[in-house]
Amino acid sequence: MSLYDEGHTIAGWTGFGIATVGNGVVGLGVCTVSVPALVGGLVIVGLGVLVAWALHLSGWGKPPGVRPRDQWGMRVRDARARDGHDGCVGCRLAGRGRRGATAAVAATRAGEAEPVATEAGS
Repeated sequence: MSLYDEGHTIAGWTGFGIATVGNGVVGLGVCTVSVPALVGGLVIVGLGVLVAWALHLSGWGKPPGVRPRDQWGMRVRDARARDGHDGCVGCRLAGRGRRGATAAVAATRAGEAEPVATEAGS
């Protein structure tokens, strides 16, 4: 069995539900050739993304990657959300979290000519 538990969160399912309703409205707009329905459906989809992002940042979403099995429950709130998750685009967009090893910025220590990576991945 996989150690990954992606998307089984309150944030994920709420965003999915709102986006599904938005897609239904977009489909209705396509079938009835209604521009207001198309625009309204796209607005609902965008709202679903924003709601899922807000829930993720408030701790109801979980970081990507491997988590212990006791944190797999949908109703388990993530206490690390306030500091941001490593490698999480949503947290990075909100100004939280640290950049991964691929985006580490080289810094120079005082008195040394060689740059030293601020955060090494391995």
